[in-house]
Amino acid sequence: MSNLSEFNKKVNKKKEVMSLQEYLDKAVTDSSLYSSPQERLLKAIGAHELFDTSKDDRYSRIFGNRLIKIYPSFPNFFGLELVIEGIVNYLTFAAQNLEEKKQILYLFGPPGSAKSSLADHLKMLMEKEPFYSLAIERDGKLELSPVHESPLGLFTKDDALSLGLPERLFDVIPSPWAVKRLDECGDITKFKVVKLYPSKLRQIAIAKTEPGDENNQDISSLVGKLDIRQLEKFPQNDPDAYSYSGGLCRANRGILDFVEMFKAPLTVLHPLLEATQGRNYNGTTEMAPLPFEGMILAHSNEAEWEAFRNQKNNAAFLDRIYLVKVPYCLRITEEKKIYKKQLKESDLLAAPCVDHTLDILSKFAILTRLEEPENSDVFLKMLVYDGQKIKDKHPDSKSYLEYIEMAKKPEGFGGLSTRAAFKILSKTFNYDVTEIAADPIYLIIHIEKFINESDLPDERKDQWTKFLNSYLINEYYLALGKDIQASCLESYDKFGQHVLDRYVKYADYWLQESDYRDPDTGQMFNEKTLNSELEIIEKKAGINNAKDFRTEVVHFCLRHQAAHGGKNPSWKSYQKLREVIEASLFKDIDKIINVLSFEDVKDKDQREKNESFVKKMMERGYTAKQVKRNVEWYKLKAVSK
Repeated sequence: MSNLSEFNKKVNKKKEVMSLQEYLDKAVTDSSLYSSPQERLLKAIGAHELFDTSKDDRYSRIFGNRLIKIYPSFPNFFGLELVIEGIVNYLTFAAQNLEEKKQILYLFGPPGSAKSSLADHLKMLMEKEPFYSLAIERDGKLELSPVHESPLGLFTKDDALSLGLPERLFDVIPSPWAVKRLDECGDITKFKVVKLYPSKLRQIAIAKTEPGDENNQDISSLVGKLDIRQLEKFPQNDPDAYSYSGGLCRANRGILDFVEMFKAPLTVLHPLLEATQGRNYNGTTEMAPLPFEGMILAHSNEAEWEAFRNQKNNAAFLDRIYLVKVPYCLRITEEKKIYKKQLKESDLLAAPCVDHTLDILSKFAILTRLEEPENSDVFLKMLVYDGQKIKDKHPDSKSYLEYIEMAKKPEGFGGLSTRAAFKILSKTFNYDVTEIAADPIYLIIHIEKFINESDLPDERKDQWTKFLNSYLINEYYLALGKDIQASCLESYDKFGQHVLDRYVKYADYWLQESDYRDPDTGQMFNEKTLNSELEIIEKKAGINNAKDFRTEVVHFCLRHQAAHGGKNPSWKSYQKLREVIEASLFKDIDKIINVLSFEDVKDKDQREKNESFVKKMMERGYTAKQVKRNVEWYKLKAVSK
């Protein structure tokens, strides 16, 4: 019950009402009482954090050591730092009463690039800051202005000085509703001012509109229309006979979200120009103009934008557009975060997913979005775009800036959409009828199926297939091999420790130039034999400076023995030696895998090792079924290579 009580308090907030005089008095010292939608939105967004990319190796390569602005109020928009900064720049300029205040904020990008998500987030932020609307009390009831207009609309610029408020605030006209009530009562003090919070659900200062049927589109969805039910009581041009249901009516003092705006005919869009330029617009009847002090947010994809831009008669409208480009993500790390966010919002969050799955999907999606560079490899370009340091291993790779300059057109406006990629991932999770889980093998199957069933040109299909076969499958083969190797090593833990103990003993005697007799077998090892045994281990790991390496290892282990009662350290504790032992144990990983069996094994020791191996693989995110499937896949790939 306590939770419901709190909910009721939140939903049934008592309206804060003040007299017009109280409002004017407070407005002199408190600008929040007349702040514009852009100002309120900036306040809701809050202060940015300056991020010095020179202090982060990865971001320094991406942003060239620049200071960038990070906005904590946009927590789940990965890889869109510059997009968000572009939106905030628009709001800042508009809040300063510059030309941007008369322009439409237009988010332009390919399908599924987060345009709608950004629009929804801005509307959510708009709900956080209140505004003040004109109202009047009649017959003991409070009647709100149907367009939530500013109380200052009742006054003119000539009144600015006497009211002690900036002259720029009086550019807006009163609504026909307000004029009628002023004429009826003849007393401006009868008006009240109500503190309201924008609400998407209640369509208070937030509205959404879309193009209508192509054969029956008119401007009523924007400006409202005559309410024929009221004609029995009021003349056709009476403000009370009008339905203020249009987007511009509902979104006054807030945000009008116009989805797929350029699908609408130009005649339908004309009221937007009137509203942004003159701060008022005409309704559909012979009634005085309606005020508009809101901001218009629009978004659509590339095809609609290009078609609209290329029509000469749209020049005036284009001049009223503030363009913010929203491309697909081009960074592997951030793309993976997007999929993890989507999984978190679904029932698949708890389902097993091998880590490499999201990595492969992210890389495939980004490869399809990049322009292949001349004299360089597109896979290397993708790694550089992710901020990875690859110059040491790939000296022929270019820098981030060089790849950007080499591109003939902006990247991230084509290729696989995030939405389509997540659909592929969803099918991957649900492919096996016996368990809901995802692994790279099933993902690869669904990527191949997507490519084959798509309506892409053959040339593009071949290109995407190449990305999958030449880069990602080979990369997963190597990554899976490392997982298998690591799991084998952990399953052969005792054997690894035995190798360390023997290596340290042999190396110690070799350094002392002494012979060694094995106490268990009685076998004698002279200096030459000891050297041969040590080289068997060292050569597999590519150790060239054997004497220095042996000296370093022996000294490390002797120090450990002195501090731990003569016991050697764990073979995993010393990284250099661990790498040597791993190479010694599993230099020929394919041979080790062939020993693994998922059938009934009679040998108890081997069965325990197999079970331990499966357990270690499951700790890396594989299910028991996936372990078997992936190991068998690896065996087949190893044979084909």
